[in-house]
Amino acid sequence: MAFTGFGPDITFLGVPRCDLDDVSTYADADIVILGAPLDGGTNYRAGTRFGPSALRQACYLPQDGSRPSLALRVDGLKDLRVYDAGDVEFHNGHIEQAVELIEAAVFKVSSAGAIPIILGGDHTIAWPDHTGVARQHGFGKVSMIHFDAHADTGDIHLGSLVGHGTPMRRLIESGALRGDRFLQLGLRGYWPDEPVLQWMAAHGLRSYEMTEIVARGLETCLTEAFQIATSDCEGVFLSVDIDVCDPGHAPGTGTPEPGGFSARQLLDAVRRICYELPVLGVDVVEVSPPYDHADITALLGNRVVLESISAIARRRKDEAQGTSWDPRQPLLEGREVGEQLRLIAAGDEARRRGEGTPRPHHH
Repeated sequence: MAFTGFGPDITFLGVPRCDLDDVSTYADADIVILGAPLDGGTNYRAGTRFGPSALRQACYLPQDGSRPSLALRVDGLKDLRVYDAGDVEFHNGHIEQAVELIEAAVFKVSSAGAIPIILGGDHTIAWPDHTGVARQHGFGKVSMIHFDAHADTGDIHLGSLVGHGTPMRRLIESGALRGDRFLQLGLRGYWPDEPVLQWMAAHGLRSYEMTEIVARGLETCLTEAFQIATSDCEGVFLSVDIDVCDPGHAPGTGTPEPGGFSARQLLDAVRRICYELPVLGVDVVEVSPPYDHADITALLGNRVVLESISAIARRRKDEAQGTSWDPRQPLLEGREVGEQLRLIAAGDEARRRGEGTPRPHHH
């Protein structure tokens, strides 16, 4: 593991480094971030090899390893032990080898008791990402919630079994993922074709196309998906293809499809999943910086990662303290105010009302 030549030598927002070859550097980790700079599986616009670097640095705040969440009232990067192991090293021209190396790296993290968060890279990596987690927790015991414009359940694509249009079929065929514990949200457009849809139906997939989501409501569909995802499984793997969002919200991606989620919808959904469900792994894929504009897509992807970490931190805090997060709580309600600040504020209010020291008169 090392940082590659696809960007500056930095960690995700400044969190500490670790070395996957030295387990002592992440033995206490809650979360380990990995980069998988793969775009050898794309069939249209490439560039996702630059995704991990963009996701690590896309923020206007300092790279100081701290991000207090206004909504969740936790600092996920501080409250949890979060490390960055750098990028998995491979050659983009050797995609089969790349998949094996990514799976081995993810398994190392999962077997150490940490949650891997993998920064893609194209969606090919979902196959080794989920498999690496399933090797630790059991084949068929890790469900998947998959946000995407595309089903990614193709069979042979451009003559290859490995690519960003086929990872979910490879997962289900391998037994790592049960078809009836695979939930997709955000599908739309004009692919896949009927034979692939029939394969999906035969294997029990639950795929929420955008028309259904609009008609029934995203929150209703999520709640239904949660019930399926947590039945007879140890936990959930969350896979987020940034093209689930409308290209107006995420232009920097390889296969954009109009009519998708807003950035707000995606962030709220990710927060719900990581707060309400036992998440065992996360990947964020298909951010292609060469096609981005003003870092719109990279910023959103960065926030998807942060929202995941913050929600996991809040879930653990509430489990430890017996509390419960209320999304309806006003921002400033219940926040502790120090005595000195309280006295200053009281003095300011008294002066505003004319109750303090009278102002001097000028003659």
